[in-house]
Amino acid sequence: MSPAATGDDAPAAEPTRPVLPEPTQVPVLNIANLLTLSRLALVPVFLAALFVGDGHDTTWRLIATAVFGIASVTDHVDGWLARKHGLITDFGKIADPIADKALTGAALVGLSVLGDLPWWVTLVIAAREIGVTLLRFWVIRQGVIPASPGGKLKTLTQILAITLFLLPLPAGWLTVAWAIMGVAIGLTVVTGVDYVVRAVRLRALGKRAVGS
Repeated sequence: MSPAATGDDAPAAEPTRPVLPEPTQVPVLNIANLLTLSRLALVPVFLAALFVGDGHDTTWRLIATAVFGIASVTDHVDGWLARKHGLITDFGKIADPIADKALTGAALVGLSVLGDLPWWVTLVIAAREIGVTLLRFWVIRQGVIPASPGGKLKTLTQILAITLFLLPLPAGWLTVAWAIMGVAIGLTVVTGVDYVVRAVRLRALGKRAVGS
């Protein structure tokens, strides 16, 4: 055996490279996304209950409020499940806010048709929500913009205000309902502007990446 192959002159063994596990693909039809789809399915059920008896039958009004409440709760449950169990998907990021907008939009339009809420409130909120949805598709190739803390607070105040308007409560509760709705409208406008800014920035970054 030659000296070159022994002792300190022997070639060092190549380090073993760790084998990294292949990333697992999250299925689109997971429990979180199914809850999101169930929220969409509850929208026509809610509207049907809301308009029974010209919309002012106490029993059906309570049923409509209950359906609205159950559908709203799924918004928090599906998000919690997605984060806890790693079920976040691009489909969920897009479908979840669309389901929220469909539910709140149906409630606002229904209340306005029944004369329980002025149309200007519905139009302001609807314009923001439709605009944000279009912006999501405008920047979808660059990425998905997640909901901000302000957006989540906006959704919560909208749901609370709508619930108060849906419930057959004494007239005195209208002051409370309008106070919360006022906060919801303010957050709706502010977060809408914020989303426009973030969408424009994301779009600009995408164009720079393509051009680089």
